[in-house]
Amino acid sequence: EQLADVLTLNPQHTLPTLVDGDFVLWESSPICTYLATKYGKTDSLYPRDAKTCATVNRLLYFDLGTLYRRFGDYAFPPLCMGTEVEPHKLDLLQEALRWLNQFLAGHEWAVGNNITVADIVLVATVSTIEAAGVDLSMHDNVVSWLERCKSTLPGYTEVNQPGVEEFAKTAEDKLKKL
Repeated sequence: EQLADVLTLNPQHTLPTLVDGDFVLWESSPICTYLATKYGKTDSLYPRDAKTCATVNRLLYFDLGTLYRRFGDYAFPPLCMGTEVEPHKLDLLQEALRWLNQFLAGHEWAVGNNITVADIVLVATVSTIEAAGVDLSMHDNVVSWLERCKSTLPGYTEVNQPGVEEFAKTAEDKLKKL
C-alpha cells in the first residue's frame, strides 16, 4: 500500500520521497536541503552565505553526478544482473574518491569545519562504497572524515548503519574485492 502511494506521488517512482503537508519532494539532496532550510534552527547545515552554499551544492552535485554514479556503474551490474566486476569501472570510482580526498584536505568536514548537508549526503554514499568492499585506504582524508561522520553525525548509527550492514551482506557474495 505504501509503495502504491509513492508511485502515485512521485512520477519517477524513486525513494526517498518526502511528503510535508501538501508538498511532495524526491531525491535525497533536495530533501536534505529543504528540511535544513525549512526546519533548521540555524543555517549551519545549509548555509545562506552564497559562497559556502555554492560549495555545499557543488559537493551535493558531485555526490549525485560523479561519486554515486561511478559507484553505481561499478557495483550495480554485478549486483543486479550478475555480470562480472569491470576493473576499469573500479578505476573510475577510485578517481572520484581521489577527488573527494582532495576536497576534504585541510578541514574536518566536507565544507570547512562545520557539519553541513554535504556531509550527511556524502556519508551515505561513501559508507555504502566501503560496505561494498572498495578499498578506501589510499584516501586518508576520506577515511578520517568517514570515521568522524560515523562517530559524530547524529543518528548515523540508528539510521544509516543498518542499511549499510544489510547492503554489505548482499554485496559480499556478488562483488569481488579487487
